[in-house]
Amino acid sequence: MDKAAQTMIDNLEKNTGKSLAEWIKIVQDTGLHKHGEILKYLKSDHNFTHGFANMVALKAKGTDAGSAENPEDLVVKQYKGKEQLQPIYEALVAQLKLLGTDVELAPKTAYVSVRSKKQFALIQPSTKTRLDVGINLKGREPEGRLENSGSFNAMCSHRVRLQNAEEIDAELIGWLKAAYEEAR
Repeated sequence: MDKAAQTMIDNLEKNTGKSLAEWIKIVQDTGLHKHGEILKYLKSDHNFTHGFANMVALKAKGTDAGSAENPEDLVVKQYKGKEQLQPIYEALVAQLKLLGTDVELAPKTAYVSVRSKKQFALIQPSTKTRLDVGINLKGREPEGRLENSGSFNAMCSHRVRLQNAEEIDAELIGWLKAAYEEAR
């Protein structure tokens, strides 16, 4: 487990008086199964922030990178039936790793979180023909293909839609680099 994840788990117990294992049992006892339902429950009934609710929901469902036997299996599942998007993902990951040695990829069930000290981007195969890149650039106005994230993902402020690897250009890398610098 990485240091940031352990800190969050430690802070959960410090802030709530209950351990992660206790929260997982509480969630499992509710009978809720959908991620969104668990988030809503933890936020409304227990005043969780989105980050803590998301972590507990992922752990309770066993769908976070730390719960998977092999995190790469999560990536394989994401691209099942969307194999034509895999080269875009691989090209993007290669560029992200050039940003710094502290860039970490954390696969989830539906996307891959990209972080340094905190998440600054995510990669998600949204349709069979499109890969979405969520970027956290708070305070930045949308411009051209850098659009507001809208309902795409609450953890990012912007989204860029990719349909081929050629769209991984200097403009996109510039936005990702700015988000990376803000996350350090």
